[in-house]
Amino acid sequence: MPDDPKKADETPLKTEKVKEISLPSAVLALEVAADGKTAFAACQDGGVLSVDLESGNHELLGKHESYASNVALLPDGQTLISAGYDGVLLWHDLKERKATRRVKAHEFWSWNMDVSADGSMVASVTGRYEAGGYKYEPAPEREPSVKVFDAKTGELRHALPHVPPVQAVAFTPDGRHVAAGNLMGEVRVWDTATGKQVSQWTTPDLTSWGIIKSHHYLGGVFAMTFNAAGDELYLCGMGPMRDPMAGNGVQRWQRFAWRDGKKLDETHDGESGQGLMEALAFHPSKKFFVMAGRLFQGKWNLAFFDTATGKNLHALDAKHRITDAIFTADGSRLLLAKAKGQEKMKKEGTWPDYGLVEVHTVNTSA
Repeated sequence: MPDDPKKADETPLKTEKVKEISLPSAVLALEVAADGKTAFAACQDGGVLSVDLESGNHELLGKHESYASNVALLPDGQTLISAGYDGVLLWHDLKERKATRRVKAHEFWSWNMDVSADGSMVASVTGRYEAGGYKYEPAPEREPSVKVFDAKTGELRHALPHVPPVQAVAFTPDGRHVAAGNLMGEVRVWDTATGKQVSQWTTPDLTSWGIIKSHHYLGGVFAMTFNAAGDELYLCGMGPMRDPMAGNGVQRWQRFAWRDGKKLDETHDGESGQGLMEALAFHPSKKFFVMAGRLFQGKWNLAFFDTATGKNLHALDAKHRITDAIFTADGSRLLLAKAKGQEKMKKEGTWPDYGLVEVHTVNTSA
């Protein structure tokens, strides 16, 4: 089993935590500059921070009126876009250190955001789960759950329908398609040129329907990313549970041929424990990917998987909840966005820091 220390030592992949940077509030998402020296953090207090990864110093770039849920850097290296639970997208000029554009994207939260590889489009997803009838089926969306904007001008390109809440979104590497997944495990894919839906399927393995204590959905698709060729879509979340309130579903990723929704692979039996997986990212080499999140029971909340075989190569318990994971451009380091338990207020009336950015080295030559 990959969690076994003896077998873990045999893998050619090694990691080591080399730095831990404290931030005022929980870090919900990360981006990293091309040179790997600066990270950008979306935080629970609404702050969007620039973080020097060497010194650990941080600077406030802008602030949302509620949680900042995501950040993405445009290819020019000087423009950062952030999304928040205020339903707003903010454009930040990194040279001038100020916000240059504010777009009210949604009436509800922006759960997740992605920018196309060429920097031309930004997609954001929203929606709340509301009972639509006596069987607690989801109510129709109050607004389009998926929106695609021009990343240069902020103009709306597409407003696309889905079943809310929609929690994850990703562009294909060539930017020709955008996918989004919801709480009920339903995935839809659209053509970004026309806005036409080209694929749709549902995976029951990443969502749960409550039959104990209360009737409701829990889990869903929490993160997604396409493979290098753009013909396969990876999803992660948590396997179904008899009691959704327990939070003890399988730590699960799944791989699909997205044009027909055919499942190609998923977390292998015996290679995971239980808990909600919230982060999914490919190493720049594309030879392996990482999945991370919250641990309920088992040995790890951060694991590396072989792209070709799906095998768990290396896993560890990184302790605190991991909300995002991102590799530096050269693949030598992995950055983790984390949240630790908030301590009691200090005597002077301030709260201790409870956000973390962790830096791990990644060695594939062992």
